[in-house]
Amino acid sequence: MQLEPLIKSLLITGSVQGGVRMKSGLMSDIRSVGLALAVISSLVLPAYAGTQTQAVKLSDLDSKKPHSTSATQLLVQNSNNLVTKITGVKVNTTDQGIEVILESANPEALKPVNNNQGNSFIADIPNAVLALPRGGNFTQNNPAPGIVSISVTQANTNTLRLTVIGEKGLPNTELFDSDEGLIFGVTPVATTTNSQQPTPTPSASQTVTEVTGVQLNSTNNGLEIILATPDGEKLQVSSQTEGNTYIANIPSAQLRLPSGNTFRQEQPVAGISEIILTNLDAKTIRVAVTGVNSIPKVELFDSDQGLIFGVASTSSSPQADSQPQTPTAPTTQSEEPSASDEPIELIVTGEQDGYLVQDSSTAIKIDAPLLDIPASVQVIPKEVIEDRQVVRLNELANNVSGVQQQSGYGGLSSSGYFIRGFESGFEGLRNGFKDFGFTSPRDVANVERVEFLKGPASVLYGSANNPGGVVNTITKKPSPDPFYRVGMTIGSYDFYRPTIDLTGPLTTDKSVLYRLNVAYENSGSFRDFVENESFFISPVVSVNIGPRTNMTFEYEYQNYDYTFDRGFPPGNVFFQVPISRFLGEPDFNNAEFKSNVFTYNLEHQFSDDWKFRQGFNITSVNGNTRIARNANFSEPFLEEDGRTLPRVAETTDEEQENISLQTEVSGKFNTGSIRHNVLFGVELANYRYSYDFFSAPIGGIDIFNPVYGAQPGTFERSFADEYGGNNVAVYFQNLIELTPNLKLLAGGRFDWVDSFYTDLVANAYDLRTSDSQFSPRVGLVYQPTDSTSVYASWSNSFNPQFFGRSRTNEQFQPETSEQFEVGIKQEFFNKRLSATLAYFDITKNNVLTTDPVDPNFSIQTGEQKSRGVELDVVGEIVPGWKIIATYAYTDAYVSEDNDPELVNNRLQAVPYNSASLWTTYEFQQGSLQGLGFGVGLVYVDEREATLPNTIKIPSYVRTDASIFYRRDNWRAAINIKNLFDTEYYESQRFYIVPGAPLTILGTVSFDF
Repeated sequence: MQLEPLIKSLLITGSVQGGVRMKSGLMSDIRSVGLALAVISSLVLPAYAGTQTQAVKLSDLDSKKPHSTSATQLLVQNSNNLVTKITGVKVNTTDQGIEVILESANPEALKPVNNNQGNSFIADIPNAVLALPRGGNFTQNNPAPGIVSISVTQANTNTLRLTVIGEKGLPNTELFDSDEGLIFGVTPVATTTNSQQPTPTPSASQTVTEVTGVQLNSTNNGLEIILATPDGEKLQVSSQTEGNTYIANIPSAQLRLPSGNTFRQEQPVAGISEIILTNLDAKTIRVAVTGVNSIPKVELFDSDQGLIFGVASTSSSPQADSQPQTPTAPTTQSEEPSASDEPIELIVTGEQDGYLVQDSSTAIKIDAPLLDIPASVQVIPKEVIEDRQVVRLNELANNVSGVQQQSGYGGLSSSGYFIRGFESGFEGLRNGFKDFGFTSPRDVANVERVEFLKGPASVLYGSANNPGGVVNTITKKPSPDPFYRVGMTIGSYDFYRPTIDLTGPLTTDKSVLYRLNVAYENSGSFRDFVENESFFISPVVSVNIGPRTNMTFEYEYQNYDYTFDRGFPPGNVFFQVPISRFLGEPDFNNAEFKSNVFTYNLEHQFSDDWKFRQGFNITSVNGNTRIARNANFSEPFLEEDGRTLPRVAETTDEEQENISLQTEVSGKFNTGSIRHNVLFGVELANYRYSYDFFSAPIGGIDIFNPVYGAQPGTFERSFADEYGGNNVAVYFQNLIELTPNLKLLAGGRFDWVDSFYTDLVANAYDLRTSDSQFSPRVGLVYQPTDSTSVYASWSNSFNPQFFGRSRTNEQFQPETSEQFEVGIKQEFFNKRLSATLAYFDITKNNVLTTDPVDPNFSIQTGEQKSRGVELDVVGEIVPGWKIIATYAYTDAYVSEDNDPELVNNRLQAVPYNSASLWTTYEFQQGSLQGLGFGVGLVYVDEREATLPNTIKIPSYVRTDASIFYRRDNWRAAINIKNLFDTEYYESQRFYIVPGAPLTILGTVSFDF
């Protein structure tokens, strides 16, 4: 076998790479961080400096007198008072109802002031701010019978507001103090005290009318609430008022909405503080509209769309009547609201809490519930990264079915996976932009979540090496609420990793926000002589240019300096070598890669339904490697003595540049009763990767009794190549809501790709191709209930073939893939737990195979198939008990090839069976509150190490564990990886890489 073509092939597909060590440039990196921190501190700290704490004695709320809602009266503060932080909110059930705990290290400083309105118990707490670990506000709907919702929000910059809305009257509330914080004991009332009209009880003969959708229309006087149902004329309304709240009970009706049966919208228009729609009981809908200063005026209409409540904003009628407005009789069609009014969706917003994420932007490039997407999408949030103490992104493969991790470029911290039987080639996405992770290191410090989209993704992202799926890493964005965290992780093999995460406003009006993530890592390894050092910094600035326009600038810099270590060649003898054995040269094998990534994202909303987005990304990576590696890439790897590994010394200089500009318009509109969610986009991209290889002779090494110190001979250039291309693409997509429970997704992308592959030394070849390809996708979702989705989809992908030529010098057609997938998604335990079961069948065509006439050329007759079943379960079984469980059966093999010995061979690194479990439990109350435990299991069946199949990588079961404790503003954890010291191996496509033995990581983080 000729060595140079094989080396190039391995390099191109992610198999041949290099390594460098710690450099003195780290000090300049640290100085850069110091400068950045100094600038941000000078902008942020003055707004919060120079204050002192003043203790306030707690007392019952019943002793407080009602007061004006005037901001002047409510927010008079002593300039020497320090704002108290609420670091957690918990809701516990009691015999009488519930208790709401506002966790604080200084509860005696909290002084609630009563401000009840109608059915709403409201407590304003001056000198307090909400500083939850995940930022944002707290909202929980239907926490107990008789309670519609609980919310804890920031009324203004230094006043906290607790709101508890009762169903049938103002809840009774008592105040307690404890070491945890301030506790509100809430007891709902059993009857309505000031109902003006009795709510009729439907007879047994009455049928229940289903309301399958809710929309809001803005009007000149306020808004309209539309209860979508074909039987609107059957709905009867009984109204009443409580305080500033207009209440309409609709008997013989039930909400049956795709996204849940309780909806809430805060401040939909001026003068209206809140709209809530709930199922009051099994046969009654309740609509509650609360005005800011008075009772809203409400009129009732009927239309083909359903029942319509016309709500007049109280801000437009300051002299609002104190009596309820009697609904008018149903109008004729001519009295229907104007079609010119733009519909806006009623959206319920809340924090992502725990492991379950309900939506994803990767699959269809617009935010949509996972239940509406006809594909298997698994989202791993930062909570999982934190609980598992993940320090390498490819570790997340353990939490997604049908995914195996692919070891990086000689140990580089890159993101590589085998998905549904096919290797990714280290191609992935970073915030929706293509990222070639082969030479591009990735740090977890600024990662918000990682989204795994299974199946071909060319419909939105163009050409792809991997038809099995795509992985999109979403980074953290600035928050309007100040949040500061510092952390330190120390572990086995001299592992040290300090991190900083800062975010908040740069201006008093919060129009300019920032975020800064910094991480430094220094570590040894269980592998002899192997170590790494990394420095990472990522500042982000978000600017609200106008009420509907936002622009975000993001920059990442990482310097990764490490010992280049490939592991072992794929031979049975190497399984007899200790996993710590290093087969390179300690003073020679090194690598260093520096990456710079700049992104801007501009978004402008033309209206509530139409949005414009433009994103630009440039990734630039350069690095160099030095390596003493194995001389042979096929058996025999060893010399005749069976123990000496012949080696070659090699150095490289490598550069990568990736530029992309995306312009998109998305919007929503109706055609009759059908809802359309459309996306139109154009993408311009340029990619270039070059490498320059030099080689020299170097002595072999005894793999059983190594003696190090061999020196390389004279280096000579072996080859230098450059490849890349230009891409122009147009894509479109429509998520069509045919009915509330039947959705169709259809889209396509047309790509024009000009590719090149050039010999930079001898000019022996200059291969250029021009391809155009259309990639369609169609999917259908049926939702028999609001917690169940059944789906089917068909999708395609392509990959240009510009690395080879036929004997007749003809251009090869792009490699194409086709997938059929069916599945079911089911939510359990009031949508706290989600499961996805999917069957897929992928066929990859036009695979290049060796020309039987001349092995120096290829012909395009190969075909590969992968089919299987996958199950993913994620969420929270009971409060505090979180879980991610997976199982996959994957049959991936060569279905057609010129070489009959390759047919039916399994694809590399793909097990038939794999499964995993990660689960944690955290005590929610009592003396052990905040204490938690975690345990994880990973099972991987045996895999083929090579193609053709000559050697198997053994199966394994690995066990992980953790114990953690969180209290107030700090968290401590100990993570034990590979608890029972199991010996196992992963694949880097050609090389086999030993997994780490028993490893312990200890972490402490503080929020302030």
